[in-house]
Amino acid sequence: MSITFYYTPNTSASRVHWVLEELGMPYDKVKLDLRAGDQHKPEFLAINPNAKVPALVVDGTPMFESLAIIIYLGDRFGVEKGLWPRVGSGEHAEALAWIVWGSVTLGGSIFRIFHNTSEWFPADARNAIQAESARQEFDGQLKILDQRLQGREYLVGDRFTLVDAANAAAIAWALSFIKVDTSGLSNVTAWLDRSTRRPANQATQGA
Repeated sequence: MSITFYYTPNTSASRVHWVLEELGMPYDKVKLDLRAGDQHKPEFLAINPNAKVPALVVDGTPMFESLAIIIYLGDRFGVEKGLWPRVGSGEHAEALAWIVWGSVTLGGSIFRIFHNTSEWFPADARNAIQAESARQEFDGQLKILDQRLQGREYLVGDRFTLVDAANAAAIAWALSFIKVDTSGLSNVTAWLDRSTRRPANQATQGA
């Protein structure tokens, strides 16, 4: 088994990094400097023609898109480690729903806020009205998540899974630059703290 992980810290690659650590899989890391344009080099474009991180090469086969990578790793390696529901089970259906929700619905709001507020994008490309609209959506989505976590410690089943890693990583990153009053979101706050304190996530910090 050969796995090579291409990443940049503090991007969507971070959640794949966390997942790899949770699975305990041996892998090689290749850090890309986005500001220097490493993602546009021919050797990386051969792996991901979209010129984005993360990317993964498993036994010579390239993959990109963090959500696809996490689902693949879960289906292939996560079941036997108790980190992913068995394919075809009811919990697997729930896992797919919540992990896609975290990337598409919640992630869409996060990206709209980032796109309209971050200096990574030109000033004339930012829109304050769009940013505020996305902030309101993000607030509502956190409330949905808080309701889901009522009476449970994790999003799917009775134990931590890769669904929690994927969503907690995205929300922790978002909350680092989005000001949100989380005082009424006790379930989310406890879940986020419980998840991000895991040794696998801590091992990725600053790496």
